[in-house]
Amino acid sequence: LFFQNHVNPAMDFTQTPPGMLALDNMLYFAKHHQDAYIRIVLENSSREDKHECPFGRSSIELTKMLCEILKVGELPSETCNDFHPMFFTHDRSFEEFFCICIQLLNKTWKEMRATSEDFNKARKRVMQVVKEQIMRALTTKPSSLDQFKSKLQNLSYTEILKIRQSERMNQEDFQSRPILELKEKIQPEILELIKQQRLNRLVEGTCFRKLNSRRRQDKFWYCRLSPNHKVLHYGDLEESPQGEVPHDSLQDKLPVADIKAVVTGKDCPHMKEKGALKQNKEVLELAFSILYDSSGQLNFIAPDKHEYCVWTDGLNALLGKDMLSDLTRNDLDTLLSMEIKLRLLDLENIQIPDAPPPIPKEPSNYDFVYDCN
Repeated sequence: LFFQNHVNPAMDFTQTPPGMLALDNMLYFAKHHQDAYIRIVLENSSREDKHECPFGRSSIELTKMLCEILKVGELPSETCNDFHPMFFTHDRSFEEFFCICIQLLNKTWKEMRATSEDFNKARKRVMQVVKEQIMRALTTKPSSLDQFKSKLQNLSYTEILKIRQSERMNQEDFQSRPILELKEKIQPEILELIKQQRLNRLVEGTCFRKLNSRRRQDKFWYCRLSPNHKVLHYGDLEESPQGEVPHDSLQDKLPVADIKAVVTGKDCPHMKEKGALKQNKEVLELAFSILYDSSGQLNFIAPDKHEYCVWTDGLNALLGKDMLSDLTRNDLDTLLSMEIKLRLLDLENIQIPDAPPPIPKEPSNYDFVYDCN
């Protein structure tokens, strides 16, 4: 069973924690999960490649770790909010918990190809991974021990490595000083890219619904920015258009130079009208207005949140102001992250050509082409 003290194994249980609790767990595992116990012991005692997992020492270390995780032996904390319902589904829940985890430890030991020759080093590496597997599974608050076991099956050593790498890329590495400096350098380029995208969408234009005096949304109007970004063209429509509406069919114009401000939500003139604020919150969140001249106004109700963000960003960009929408923040985070990852790709020993590769010659025949007809 691979105890540390071969002459008197009882001496292995003198350290507290885990003390005799480890022996109780081992005995429970051998009695109530006999097939799994026999498989683990025979599998490791018959191996000749020095990768055997020492059952005795591993069980003691695992019990000690489970006591740390669940704070066994400590006084109850009134401020702790952790609650694990699965421990109330079995009369011997801690022992069953150990039985699941000792099988996980044996599996992870094999996946990491740890050796028992230098048990202390191997134990430290393997136990770190096993603890992470258990903690991640417990975080999901499984309702039963079977559910906990199934969660662990999806958290193999390979999966843990992938999760670690992903988190390191997203958190630790991205907070280092060189990365922050690189972000600061790249950010203006990304913001300019987002700005151009917003303005391009304004040039394409959008169909808006018009609220009449009875608040029935049954009329449409279209607004789009001129290609030179100097004039807003708009006009009423009989019905919702299919595709873009040409400039010459929109009868009204508003020079961008005449725009004084862009207001949103409750600050919009058409939201201040009598009874207007009684509308649902959704309409209020999609409202924005362009104020021009002394009392001129152009009132909008965006078809959805995305168009609202696109138009308010685009209009603010035209006025030389910051784009502050949630969409811009998300786009900035996504594009910055992608650009950073691309720039951090390992290009060592990869020769980057100065010229593009030559176009290959045409094939002698096209018999391999699939005929769609």
